Amino acid sequence: MQLHFIESGPALLVEQDRRVLVIADLHMGIESGLERHGVHIASRSAARTGRVLACIEETEPDLLLLLGDVKHNVPVTSRQEYRELPGVLDAFRDRVTLRVAPGNHDGGIGRFLEPGELLPPEGALIDGVGYLHGHTRPDPELFGRLIVLGHHHPVVSLVDAVGCAARARPAYLYTDLDGECLPAPAGAGRTRLLFVPAFNEFAGGIDIGRLRESRLGPLSRCINETTAEVFLADGTYLGSPAALCPADGR
Repeated sequence: MQLHFIESGPALLVEQDRRVLVIADLHMGIESGLERHGVHIASRSAARTGRVLACIEETEPDLLLLLGDVKHNVPVTSRQEYRELPGVLDAFRDRVTLRVAPGNHDGGIGRFLEPGELLPPEGALIDGVGYLHGHTRPDPELFGRLIVLGHHHPVVSLVDAVGCAARARPAYLYTDLDGECLPAPAGAGRTRLLFVPAFNEFAGGIDIGRLRESRLGPLSRCINETTAEVFLADGTYLGSPAALCPADGR
């Protein structure tokens, strides 16, 4: 298996027998959600869709997997989402086979999808790799494999020698599953987790050093801090979260 980090997304291409392009946390319609809080921003859905299409052209995948939170507003579907999502999803499926792992923002997403496109919320195996959004416990079938998940919006804040923090940047966290936190079925073998950053530029994020304590999902509590490694959106290896975020704050 080969993992390719697509910086222009951020997106991930998982290459084995099939080429699976993974995009997490699109949050289409986020502008209407911000408007309800007094923040007025013109819709950037067209630009966001264009970035996804550019990733498709760049990687030529067999499958596009949207890893949850395709839409933003909960518990309702906004007028912006009703207006924009059909065209956005048609643009994707016109170019490549589409699958959606539903997230906690995706109530009612099924009305916009075609038969067979919606995966179970507890995740699915595709080409030997487990995929789920990350707000639910994984299906037991996913243990003993690499599990790719979204939901947590990991970012990393790089600090220079004089202690000035740079802008938080999208990042990936790769780690073993802490088996004491979430025991795997007998004989399942080693389970690894890859937390994928959010695609949406307004979605914000949680610093990787605080991901475990965030308790945002059942798998964030199971990060093995002794094996965890951090990568930037372009695949640059940064080291362990402990080295980036010392416990004493230095």
